[in-house]
Amino acid sequence: MKLQDKLANLTGPVLVIGASGFIGANLMHRLLEVRSDVVGTFFSGDPWRLEGVPASNLTFINLQDPMNVASVIRQIAPATIFDCSSFGAYSFESDFERIHRTNYLSFIDLLEEVSDLDLSAYVHAGSSSEYGLHANAPGEDEAPVPNSHYAVSKVAAAAAISYFGKVRQMPIVNLRLYSVYGPYEDSSRLIPVLCERLLNGTLPPFAHPNVGRDFVHIEDVVEAFADAALNMNAETIGESFNIGTGTETTLGELAELVKKEFQIDAEPQFNPGEGRAWDVDQWFANPQKAQRLLGWHAKISLVDGLRKSCDWWRDYLANVDFSRLTKKTQLLQEKNSITAVIACYRDEPAIPIMHQRLVAVFRKLEIDYQIIFVNDSSPDQSAEVIRAISAKDPNVMGITHSRNFGSQAAFKSGLELASKEACVLLDGDLQDPPELIEEFVEKWRGGADVVYGRRIKRDMPFWLEFFYRAFYRVFSRMSEVPIPKNAGDFSLLDRSVVFWMLQCNERDAFLRGLRAYVGFEQVGVDYVRPERAFGVSTNNWIKNIGWAKKGIFSFSRVPLHFLTAFGTFASLGTLAFAAFTVIVRVFSPEAVPQGVTTLLLLVMFFGSSTILGIGLLGEYIGKIFEETKARPPFIRRNLILRGEIKPAGQRMRS
Repeated sequence: MKLQDKLANLTGPVLVIGASGFIGANLMHRLLEVRSDVVGTFFSGDPWRLEGVPASNLTFINLQDPMNVASVIRQIAPATIFDCSSFGAYSFESDFERIHRTNYLSFIDLLEEVSDLDLSAYVHAGSSSEYGLHANAPGEDEAPVPNSHYAVSKVAAAAAISYFGKVRQMPIVNLRLYSVYGPYEDSSRLIPVLCERLLNGTLPPFAHPNVGRDFVHIEDVVEAFADAALNMNAETIGESFNIGTGTETTLGELAELVKKEFQIDAEPQFNPGEGRAWDVDQWFANPQKAQRLLGWHAKISLVDGLRKSCDWWRDYLANVDFSRLTKKTQLLQEKNSITAVIACYRDEPAIPIMHQRLVAVFRKLEIDYQIIFVNDSSPDQSAEVIRAISAKDPNVMGITHSRNFGSQAAFKSGLELASKEACVLLDGDLQDPPELIEEFVEKWRGGADVVYGRRIKRDMPFWLEFFYRAFYRVFSRMSEVPIPKNAGDFSLLDRSVVFWMLQCNERDAFLRGLRAYVGFEQVGVDYVRPERAFGVSTNNWIKNIGWAKKGIFSFSRVPLHFLTAFGTFASLGTLAFAAFTVIVRVFSPEAVPQGVTTLLLLVMFFGSSTILGIGLLGEYIGKIFEETKARPPFIRRNLILRGEIKPAGQRMRS
């Protein structure tokens, strides 16, 4: 059976997790050639491998957000899953905590989430790195000796697959992939570098000439995924399979091969220091089990595979910079990616300008970016404007709420889907100047976890600015946590801060208060806040008073302390007045106050004080009532990706 027929015979829908990676992208492109019920997930980084893939076949997923994962799984309800998510395979991916979270801990959560589905097949992209020091043609049942965090995480994932397959009868297998090469591979890897140099008539530096590898072409690997999915049975579920050619090729042999086949005159240079710290000299497969149980074997020779790869790179590099096609350049500098979250309501004319200014800033900073416009059920054409922008800029995502939930809910909605190292919150009316982000980033890279904009002046009438400043001063004194004066939502938040803010499950959230509550290193940047660029502000005195109440009653118990103090002094005053009255009546009866005026004033005073106290208590009880109802703070109606509007499904976090 041909590969395209195998892919067409898979039970759908098909979900490709990690579709923006090397293996996942090849699976996506080959699947979409023969069927349409395919959805690929992406998270972060430059999605260059997914160019040309319709937005309807893509969805965002954050594997470390269980509610996000649950929403995606319920929305797609896949029958076949190809899981290509991974972190740590490259030498520059050294964050061991992220390695284990991505490759094992999040993987367990994912398996639990899909365990109730009527799955036909779950094929996991494992790694031959699992064998570690024991990589010389091992059998699948031989004990691994992992020699890196990446290897440990993959061994743990393989053990979980065995449990879910053998014990819980999930149709799942693990493919231990060897040195896969071909189209869409990261340009920092050996074969892409080799092809790029061959196209220029030269050779790259190699590691030690005696180092051996098992090079298997991506087309054979795609077929291995299909064969594994089509051969789920009692004998295969829960098993691991070596996916390699079974042939060891040393780097010295590879160099001589390409010299001969591509007619290169240059002599190869060998540098034993090249390669990853955990690489071993002999690293090749024993694929007999895959051939016996899956009917799979590698068909493409190394010579043919290299020619295919070089031809593909020749065509692809005609209009693309080779050095851009790697995660390495993004990881060389920490704090090099930002998500901008923009809350939009009646901001249709401002959205394109906001996008232009943000992109200009991010390009000037040479930083990886994501832009999320949150359309809080605006009555204008904001959704269509966002859709048009996302069709031209794949880094733009849109969210449309089912109704207007307010700017705080809009920001939180965007924060949940943010995938970069930091988030910047901006109002969509251009009152928060995007150009200030450059200074935010400088402070962030200097060690600050939160950088907030501090309004030293507003373009508004003097008397109105006076009331704003007065509120911030009063609020700052009343708040139980230090809250910066004259600081709104406009701020940059490190991902660690975002994580803890999202753990605060308040329905009626006051984000600038939560931002202060979570702490971390916080600094301010002064700026002049301009007037709204278009239209009329939706704020009014009633809404501003509501904002003040939200802030005070969320972060201060001073009103309750005031009531307690007032009641105490009033009680003491009443006792003192009663004693005074008795004494006066005994010693000077004619001096006792006559008539009802005094009594009336006292009754009115204490009556109004009681009503005030009940009102203040009612505000706090009202907030308690709102929180106990546990209604979702927002509901997403649609997601906007790559020019297409898709149903959002269930909200992604409670």
